[in-house]
Amino acid sequence: MVLAIAGLLASLLLWIVLTAGQKPFVNTSILPKPIDVFKAFGTLYRDNNLIQNITKSIGLNLAGYMEAILLAVPLGFLIGLIPFFRGFSQRQVDAIRYLPLTAVIGIFITAFGLGIPMKVHFLAFGIFIYLLPVVVQRIDEVKEVYLKTVYTLGATDWQTIKTVYFPSVMSRLSDDIRVLTAISWTYIIIAESMGNFGGIGASIWRAGTRQGRMDKVFALLVIIMVLGVIQDKLFIYLDKKFFGFKFLTKNKYAKEKPVTNSALKSLWHFVSQISTWIFLLGYVSLALSEVFSLTGDVKPLYYLFGPTIWVIHFIVFLVLVYKAYRFWYRKKYAYSF
Repeated sequence: MVLAIAGLLASLLLWIVLTAGQKPFVNTSILPKPIDVFKAFGTLYRDNNLIQNITKSIGLNLAGYMEAILLAVPLGFLIGLIPFFRGFSQRQVDAIRYLPLTAVIGIFITAFGLGIPMKVHFLAFGIFIYLLPVVVQRIDEVKEVYLKTVYTLGATDWQTIKTVYFPSVMSRLSDDIRVLTAISWTYIIIAESMGNFGGIGASIWRAGTRQGRMDKVFALLVIIMVLGVIQDKLFIYLDKKFFGFKFLTKNKYAKEKPVTNSALKSLWHFVSQISTWIFLLGYVSLALSEVFSLTGDVKPLYYLFGPTIWVIHFIVFLVLVYKAYRFWYRKKYAYSF
């Protein structure tokens, strides 16, 4: 943490040095001054619907990611576990990774138009072509000793998939999914620049190409990086939540961690729990305001996320199902011992 803060301050200092003075080392039309970027946040909020653009990009990003996962995981299991599908499509799966995504945007526009479905499918495809081969690879990496053990115990094919393949593959795939998150943010500018949906990508395209406002561009890039870091931390939290066994192995040669780390972990756990309930409470409040027309003709959730609101509904549904399952599990086994 200390090194990360030091690196951030060093980068900021270098940025200031490169743009200082009347004749800076780097022209401000290429690298704007930090103070101008800081002021651009206020301009974006006041004149360019910054909050709505952020939420729309988040919704589009999540929708594309969710679609890619829902397609890649089951299809990857089919290819990885069934010889017929592997022989039929393995070469195509390996080759599709080299497809330049920017070259196929025209195909998606022709097939789906310029609306939100095209943007979601384009982002999903960009993630899918990288995620699918990884799923197959993770299936191949399942240790044979586990398979022989369950076969010895008389497990059926379905039991083998449920108890060996699925936990092993998904626990490793969670790291791959987290790393591949950056892909959707990489191509979101291309997707959002088509049509008039809005979003951070569209704002970057307008500010850079039409207005020449590099201060706005850099401010929006900072927002994307912050969102990416938050999303990465969220994936790490979920990884520890669902696949905690990966973090149980201790290195006997490692130094003992200070107590402060434990305190920080406890604080982070508390904050994550509170954040979950705040998210659910905010969602319920906005949903009720739409149902009972408390905000007039404006629907807050649709205003923030647009047509990608379905992915927010889906995520809330998954959270509620998980909370209900945890409540049932604790109640069932509370007096087991």
